[in-house]
Amino acid sequence: MTPRATQREFYTIGEVCELFGMKAHVLRYWETQFPALAPAKSRQGNRLYRPRDLELIALIHRMVRDERYTLEGARTRIDEMRREGTADALAARSLERAFLRSLRGELEQVLALLGPASG
Repeated sequence: MTPRATQREFYTIGEVCELFGMKAHVLRYWETQFPALAPAKSRQGNRLYRPRDLELIALIHRMVRDERYTLEGARTRIDEMRREGTADALAARSLERAFLRSLRGELEQVLALLGPASG
């Protein structure tokens, strides 16, 4: 996924999991723990995540994985940030960072495929 992918309207659970490097069952569990994380569903029942869902997932991911919050602690802190008016900006930055991390991983894979430079 690339940063311009944020212009899309919907993302599948597989795309979201690939972007954040997580398993689908973890994301589905987070949906039960964060009421604001409620993706739309297609007629077939598949989850469809919107860009605002990705921002929230990025924020949760950052807090749980990088800052070592518990899920309850992350939920509480996100609620506090919403009241303060800082949640949206931090969520957007978290998503940008996730896109860059994903892009870096893809570039490293390409570099590995190309092998060492011969000289």
